[in-house]
Amino acid sequence: MLAPTQEIAKGDRIDQLVAAHKPGHGLTRPFYLDPEIYARDLERVFFRHWHCVAHESVIPKVNDFEVFRMASEQVIVTRHADGSIHAMLNVCRHRGAEVCTKDKGNARMFVCPYHAWTYGNDGALKAARLMPKDFKREDHGLKKLHVRVVEGLIFISFAETPLDFSEVENLLHATCGQYGWANAKVAYRQSYPVDANWKLAVENYVECYHCGPAHPEYSQTHALEQPLHMIEALNAAMEERTCALGIEVGSGDHWQTSENGRETIHAFRYALYDGVKTGSQDGSPLSMLMGRFSEFDGGVTSVHLGGTSFLVCYPDHGMIYRFVPRGPEACEMELIWLVNGEAEEGRDYDLDKLKWLWTVTTDEDKAIIEHTSRGVRSNFFVPGPIAPMEQNELRYINWYLDEISRPV
Repeated sequence: MLAPTQEIAKGDRIDQLVAAHKPGHGLTRPFYLDPEIYARDLERVFFRHWHCVAHESVIPKVNDFEVFRMASEQVIVTRHADGSIHAMLNVCRHRGAEVCTKDKGNARMFVCPYHAWTYGNDGALKAARLMPKDFKREDHGLKKLHVRVVEGLIFISFAETPLDFSEVENLLHATCGQYGWANAKVAYRQSYPVDANWKLAVENYVECYHCGPAHPEYSQTHALEQPLHMIEALNAAMEERTCALGIEVGSGDHWQTSENGRETIHAFRYALYDGVKTGSQDGSPLSMLMGRFSEFDGGVTSVHLGGTSFLVCYPDHGMIYRFVPRGPEACEMELIWLVNGEAEEGRDYDLDKLKWLWTVTTDEDKAIIEHTSRGVRSNFFVPGPIAPMEQNELRYINWYLDEISRPV
């Protein structure tokens, strides 16, 4: 009886911390440092929700694969012979060895280096040496994850029964679909290891209260660095330009907990400053127009979904922002730049110019988040009140606390 009693005690302590949270304020120190809270984060947030892992152009050919390291797991994402995309855990069903030992490549089969159990790239067990006659290969395939591919984006869920994805899918069609992401390709990817709990990184991303003082480059071109009530006229003018192009980009707030079995998503639009066409150093175009856009509308579409995946749409390029836990006090941010699938580097876009703004901004974010993490480690840290411009951070914190309060 000792082990279950200890588990209950742990749960009680975390629940007490949640109950003691001061409304309208940030999270207290243990939420960013405590290994037990981190374990619950994985169980009730990370393994419950959907995650965008990549754009399908990273595995363009039949039998292409890539391994994604997510928290404590390794996920093999493959393109099968019939073109379908599969995701499975990189764990042999015999003794648990990694069956795929390369980060990416092209393979019809994965052969475990330990005892040579052989799996197809759809996860099916094809051969198991010297096993008895009553052994059933069909019962021992690689553990499959749920997969959805929407507008070229690959989403996976670790959950046994995944959250309903229909609202997410509809809103992605209405947003990324207008920007032609299904026909896009990856121009560049960059990973940033961050010496901080994953929630500090996400909280930083979802608010722009820090944009003015911390991101002068971004703030020269993006009106979101001001309070929303101060950019209403800019946003209205942007929408007029979009409509004049015959385009209706969707927006919608379905930011919700998983209590009713549905995934969370919020899509919103905001203006660039007058004369700015896209997210570049000087506001000038970076690449070929994408999707339904025949001209720049001077706007940006932002999508937050599932708690760890964030998308940014410009008429000539796009950004995928992924947040991956790496431990109680470490995480990774991955940036993925998308361009028109027909665009050629050196002819249609200059890669250095394409990635300049978000590289500069993310370098700054990494420094800010790590400064915050070092401060939060202080025994005397007490969270202050959330500012009005941090409304999305406040919403995220409340959502997170609800998620970790509800057992799987």
